[in-house]
Order: sequence, then C-alpha cells, then structure tokens
Amino acid sequence: MIRNVVGSVLALAGATAAVWSPFRAWYDGRHGSDYPIGDLFTGITDDKADVLGSILLPFAFAALVTLLGVVLRSRLLVALAGVVVLGFTVLWMVRVGQAEGSLVVSGNGRGLGDGVANAFGGGVLILLGALVMSGRRRSHRLHPAAPPPTHPTLDGPPPAGAPYGTGDPRGAGGPYGTEDPQGAGDPYGSEDPRGTGAPYATEDPYGTETRSMPYAAPGRFDVPVDPPGDGTGRDDRPPG
Repeated sequence: MIRNVVGSVLALAGATAAVWSPFRAWYDGRHGSDYPIGDLFTGITDDKADVLGSILLPFAFAALVTLLGVVLRSRLLVALAGVVVLGFTVLWMVRVGQAEGSLVVSGNGRGLGDGVANAFGGGVLILLGALVMSGRRRSHRLHPAAPPPTHPTLDGPPPAGAPYGTGDPRGAGGPYGTEDPQGAGDPYGSEDPRGTGAPYATEDPYGTETRSMPYAAPGRFDVPVDPPGDGTGRDDRPPG
C-alpha cells in the first residue's frame, strides 16, 4: 500500500514536470511549444506551431496514461508513459543536433534550456514511480469447497446425514429409525399378526400343561390295557 502511494506521487510529479516543460525554453530561448510535432519526424524548421500541435501533444498523452496507470495501479501503463516522455525528448535532441550541427549547454540563455531538463526529469520520475509501485495484488481464485463425504471415513466422524446415522443403532440416531427396533418402531409392524403386540402369540399353542411338563400329563395319550383277569392266572383269550 505504501509503495503504491509513493510510486503514484513520483509518477504524478514526473507527469506534471513533463507537461510543464514545453512552456519553458528548450534551445536558444525557444520554447518547446514552438516546435511542431511534425518537425520531430521530418527535421527542425523555423516554423512555429500551435500549442496543441507542438511537442506538448505527446507529453500530454503521457500524462494521461500516467494518471490512468495510477488509478488502475498498473505499473505497465506508468512505465509506458515514462518511455513516451523520454523517447520524444531524445528524438527532439537528435533532430536539433542535426539542424544545429551540435548541442551546446550555456548559462547565458544559449543552447539547451531548462525545458529539456524538466522533460528528462519528468520521464525519469515516471519510470521511478513505476518501479516503486507494487501494482495490483493478484486475487486468488477460491475453489469451491468439496461436498461432504456421504460415507464414513477413517480419519473423522461419520458425516452428518450419513445413511447409517451417527448414534446408537438401537437409539435415537439408529439407522433404522428413531426408536428401538424391538419396541414400537418395529420394522415389521407395531402389532403381531397373531397377537396384540408381542412378536409371537401370547397363548401357548400346546396348552398350559405342556409348558410346565416336558411330557404329556397323565390321562392323555393313555395306552389301552387288558382288563384284569379272574385271578386264576389263566389266559382266557382264544389262541391265536
């Protein structure tokens, strides 16, 4: 954040210096706004240009790009603006050197003036601001969270809503219902088809006597026997 602020201040200061430089003397007291923009490509002449058609035009464009880069926190746009300022300044110096034969720096108003220094300084400040700026932070795309597992895992408790539940299989969280499978929540019905609620009939199908005795009670399943004889010991049955 601090780097962006410092870099923005440097870039805006450089853009201001670049825009102000055409209104200062560039060479032999001649202002930069007097040089037509076309002379930078065809050669320097004595023709005067309008303000908007002078060397001010590329510098104003560079200042606009700098402002846009600061707003968008784009180091590329700010650096591009600095390159434009320095590029047109160097191109002007090349054309003036060709026209004059040489470039002279003098303190009596002859030669290069302070407008060229403002243009160079402005371009350097814009590039320096681009280097200081940290730029826009890249936003990390958040991947959607994976859906919760539908089956129990070994590294954690069973997920909520699992088909097997999370509680006692015979309690409230059992897999077969919220009640004891042997109670009212019997999966086979609340009533026995042969009784009134018990899993089997309440009456002994074999009678009450056989429940307490392993064998039939006396009087049942009696084997018929012969009637007693006359006491003589003889068998009165006819021979077979």
